[in-house]
Amino acid sequence: QVQVVESGGGLVQAGGSLRLSCTVSGFTFDDYAMGWFRQAPGKEREGVSGISWSGSSTYYADSVKGRFTISRDNAKNTLYLQMNSLKPEDTAMYYCAAQWNPTTTITDMTPPGFGYWGQGTQVTVSS
Repeated sequence: QVQVVESGGGLVQAGGSLRLSCTVSGFTFDDYAMGWFRQAPGKEREGVSGISWSGSSTYYADSVKGRFTISRDNAKNTLYLQMNSLKPEDTAMYYCAAQWNPTTTITDMTPPGFGYWGQGTQVTVSS
């Protein structure tokens, strides 16, 4: 049974930091690229960051470059997103997702390209 479980969200003031975690089970983590997506009320789900199975390739949306860092620990089947210098516009539900991709590149960061999803963790940044 596939499980994707996010944690680490919460309420933080602008300029603060949060670290999201995503622990998975039920599939071979090493065969999957992983991504973080977010969705604010009334907006479409957008890709925030992605990482290849090996960690050698990463993707960041322009809005988070230089502030967010994605990483993974394949031994622990866990994905992370370190979020620094948070802004009110970062407020959203954050989702972890898996994409079967044994290559070292990320070619698709759209939601349909990811097959396994978590339930999300809320991040709220106050001004």
